[in-house]
Amino acid sequence: MIDLSNISLQFGGKYLFRDVNYKINSGDKISLVGANGSGKSSLLKIIKGEIEPEKGKIYRQKKISIGYLPQENVTHRGKSLLDEAKSALTDIIYLQEKEEIITQRLTDKNIPDDEKDDLVNQLGELHHRLEELDSFSAESKVEKILTGLGFQQDDFTRLTEEFSGGWQMRIALSKILISQNEILLLDEPTNHLDIDSLEWLINFLKNCKNALLIVSHDKYFINQVTNKTLEIFNNRFYSYSGNYNDYLKFKEERDKQAENQLILQQKKIEETERFIERFRYKATKAKQVQSRIKMLKKIELVELPENLEKISIRFPEPPKSGRINLELISTCKSYGDNEIFKDLNFQINRGDKIAFVGPNGSGKTTLAKILAGICPLNGGQRVIGYNTIISYYAQDIADELNPDLDIIGTMEESAAGIPVNQLRTLLGSFLFHGDDILKKISVLSGGEKSRVALAKMLLAKSNLLILDEPTNHLDFSSKEILKNALANFSGSLVIVSHDIDFLNPIINKTAEIRKGKIKVFEGGIEYYLSKREEIQGEPQAESKERNANKTSKEIKPESLSRKDLKKIEAELRQKKYSATKEIIIKISEVENKISFLEKREKELELDLANSETYINADTARSKNNEFKQIKLDLAGYLKEWEYLSNELSEIEKKF
Repeated sequence: MIDLSNISLQFGGKYLFRDVNYKINSGDKISLVGANGSGKSSLLKIIKGEIEPEKGKIYRQKKISIGYLPQENVTHRGKSLLDEAKSALTDIIYLQEKEEIITQRLTDKNIPDDEKDDLVNQLGELHHRLEELDSFSAESKVEKILTGLGFQQDDFTRLTEEFSGGWQMRIALSKILISQNEILLLDEPTNHLDIDSLEWLINFLKNCKNALLIVSHDKYFINQVTNKTLEIFNNRFYSYSGNYNDYLKFKEERDKQAENQLILQQKKIEETERFIERFRYKATKAKQVQSRIKMLKKIELVELPENLEKISIRFPEPPKSGRINLELISTCKSYGDNEIFKDLNFQINRGDKIAFVGPNGSGKTTLAKILAGICPLNGGQRVIGYNTIISYYAQDIADELNPDLDIIGTMEESAAGIPVNQLRTLLGSFLFHGDDILKKISVLSGGEKSRVALAKMLLAKSNLLILDEPTNHLDFSSKEILKNALANFSGSLVIVSHDIDFLNPIINKTAEIRKGKIKVFEGGIEYYLSKREEIQGEPQAESKERNANKTSKEIKPESLSRKDLKKIEAELRQKKYSATKEIIIKISEVENKISFLEKREKELELDLANSETYINADTARSKNNEFKQIKLDLAGYLKEWEYLSNELSEIEKKF
């Protein structure tokens, strides 16, 4: 599909990659990894054709369609959400317009017979191609994708300019998933997703047939979705078969080899330098000295990966707090007529490490701000426990740093007399070394600003940290450092995040926020994910029936007589019949309608393929319109049949 041949690219006089080769084949699902600034986003743009390489060629399969999601700066205007999403169906739209033109032309009584025959053939081919593209169920697929990415039915008619930046990125992502591209290039696709839409996207990409090339710092996501890993390291490409975890095993082995090679190389260099120094002024050794000097100049130094530098940070030991850190009692919060929480009760105990999860817009950030004391209540109480000291990290706190200060000056603002050498040591833990600390905040990247803001938090010696999306701008290595520090933190934590791999070793409770309610699960993120069915809710009667069925299944057959077994089997059959009777009748009715419509569809196909149909323009138009309507009706009934069949399967599983 894509063949990169001897590609080179440099930026600011420095090569990102040089003379690299790589092939992307149909069905490949590739994770693209490498240090920040190694050229991952640039490679996506080269493949898409947005930038040209300095050297080399890109061979793209003829007529290949490529979908590209950039990391940021995507906006949509002038259309409703649904119309904007449907605009991604470019092939279908083109074919439908062509179909309209041909149908209109066929109503002309004066066209020659041979042209009419040709147009009829073209129309048949168009109908066949539209059927291949599943055009008559395309709109329902569009709605399904929008819903999966977190949009509500009420959003479909809203203008796209009404949506914020994060939702704009979701619109862009939906269009890429809707359009029928052979390859998808996704640059940090999970940055603006909540845990519900993340799980949906994982399932979608796992089951899609497209080739994928993904840049993401969400380890859980890429482990679930990808089966190959491409690394950019030292201006070269390294390809691994397997997901990100498999790649890490390869990488660990390679890094050990690099360390050993560096030790041997340094030893060789030192020996050569000693020889040169010893015999530099001896005429009899002049040739050997010159030879070794030339040899030294030709040596290519072994480079170690940046993340081989073992860095760890520790939060200062927090002061002891009371048993309860913070409590919300009958809390109410509204923005105008929009009620977020009503009579909400919530408690954080000493040692709690809680993840806030739930769909975007459910109030996770609002609740974090209420807990931090920076968002006023409309009712209820916020009670701070004995000796609780709170530090709060907001999603946008990095942007609130003073751009005119340098890094060390920013730290000194909060340092309260801490010596500069201690601040330097702390900043070193966050990967700021030497003259780095004199950089102005204004020139830092998003990830660097986030690290400065996190370093400032350590100065407060808090025993309750409230963190809202702390990993959004962090790369793998920075995220790993923070994850280990929080896992070892002896105070209490509240973290708003959808990054499952990051949360996994840290938290001991999960709080699901949905529709103004909060439900706490006494377990980590994996426990929460295993209980998703409970979170979605289940009718009480159905729950009782399932429990009853489970009890019946769990009775050991060997402890029952043959008569008792037959009685239980008969009861189960009766329960199954009662539970499935109505839905089986509905399925039968839908199947009859589908059968009738498919028969009528074939009749119309024959009529529309007959040139005599177009002698009468009204008849031709009427039959073409009926054909289109039948296609739409069929798509609707097939969708209903699929839903009912799945529902029947779920019911039957209980028996």
